[in-house]
Parts: sequence; structure tokens; C-alpha cells
Amino acid sequence: MSQVKVLFVCLGNICRSPTAEGVFTRLVDAHALGDRIQVDSAGTHAYHVGAAPDKRAQQAARKRHIDISHLRGRQVDRRDFEHFDYILAMDHDNYTHLLQMSPPEHEHKVSLLLPFAGSEELPDEVPDPYYGGTDGFERVLDMIEQAASGLLETIKQRHF
Repeated sequence: MSQVKVLFVCLGNICRSPTAEGVFTRLVDAHALGDRIQVDSAGTHAYHVGAAPDKRAQQAARKRHIDISHLRGRQVDRRDFEHFDYILAMDHDNYTHLLQMSPPEHEHKVSLLLPFAGSEELPDEVPDPYYGGTDGFERVLDMIEQAASGLLETIKQRHF
């Protein structure tokens, strides 16, 4: 049985995408699907390669019993487009960048994360909390949790 592979992508891979990786990994594990779904995160830029997630992102996640402290920033690589089934951008800028990087035959794998939330009340982008206060990290977690649930349901319907 092959795994479904999911990659979350933001700009530097220290705030939104590692948060999404942590949230989705917890959800996958709670549904006993860890052997069927592989989860990773990356950034479109190399600003924070090898760095741990932002301390504020770690703190906000830890409040929800999600540990992302072991994750390390990495940059998206062209091989990711072949390897992953879902490549989910946090915002339009990173979505556009991913499409520019993607070989044409893999563009269908690239989409925004937040539409999986299925909520008309949410925007279609996860805002970057980096330059704001701690409340921005909490809001990002709320948004990602909603989208993660919708994403998991979509994967279950399409693949299992």
C-alpha cells in the first residue's frame, strides 16, 4: 500500500508550514493513519534552512499539545514535486512561486491550504504571523486546524 505524501509550504519554513506539519501530523496520528500518510514542510526561500521553528510558533503549538521543536527549516526542492501528492501553500505568493518551480506535469499537486477548511468566513490565505504578536500565531493555528480536518477528509475520500 503506498503512502499519501503531503508537503506544507510557506516562505521560510519557521512559522506557518511547520505549524501545519505539526497540526496535520497530530491529526493523522489521532486517526491511526501515520503509516498511510507522510507529512513534511518546507519554505520557498532558503532564509532559515536548518533553523528550528520560531519560538512563538513553538509556544503556541505547545499550548495545544503539539511539539514542533524538533522540526528544521528546509527549502523546497524540485524533487518534492515528484515525491509529494499534495503541495499546499499558505498564501498566494508562495503558491505562485511553487507553480513557477513546478514541472508542468506536477502543477496539479499545488494548491492553497486554507480552502480545505470549507469555510466562507475564512480568507483563502494563512497570514504570516512573523512580524506580529503572539495572537497572530494563535489565529494561524485556528485556521490551520480547520483546514487540516478538511484536508484529511479529502485525502480519506480520494485515497482510502
